[in-house]
Amino acid sequence: MTIEDRDDAYLITHALAKDTLSRLRAVETEQVAFRKGLVKLGRICGYEIIDGVMETEYVPVETPLEETTGEHVRGLDDVVIINVLRAATPFVEGLLKAFPRAKQGVISAGRDEEAGMNADGEFPITIDYVKLPEIREGDTVIVADPMLATGSTMCAVLKHILAEADDYENLFVLSAVSAPEGLIRVGETFEDADLLTVAIDDELDDDGFIVPGLGDAGDRAFRTT
Repeated sequence: MTIEDRDDAYLITHALAKDTLSRLRAVETEQVAFRKGLVKLGRICGYEIIDGVMETEYVPVETPLEETTGEHVRGLDDVVIINVLRAATPFVEGLLKAFPRAKQGVISAGRDEEAGMNADGEFPITIDYVKLPEIREGDTVIVADPMLATGSTMCAVLKHILAEADDYENLFVLSAVSAPEGLIRVGETFEDADLLTVAIDDELDDDGFIVPGLGDAGDRAFRTT
């Protein structure tokens, strides 16, 4: 098992996930390689969710020679992936390689950088667009955002999702890099959510960026400033 319980979050410790994240962190990794790295990391994380969380069932299989017994993963048709625009777009592209039949939703959410963090370490969040599929009982919901910093954006996103979701089987918040402050804020606010991340970094700086982090994932993926 390569998902470890670290109290505030579950850490994905797969060797390829750690290798890919290290390449993403490097300042010399340019846009195309960065985007491809996020896609790869999303795919690895998706497979880890399948292996670590989802159950299998025995099924009869007819081979060219005889009938035997195989295994199928249960619930692959009951997955909802929520893309937190824009940085999560390549990350979600990778997740869809693991869950090709997933329903998809998008939420455009961003923090007001000019306003800055308040005394509680939170940013004001603007939600510009929300389009969610129906979330049903038995669904596994994965909310993807590469960076979980203060947790302000994710809390706003989850509030919108849960306002429309009647029920679900599992709720995962998936990130590549997380700060302890964000994990605590999201975990305390949404106790039903399981927080999955590839790395828990040291801290947030005075501007609310994760240190050591990997910079602004959206700017690096889309070559903007």
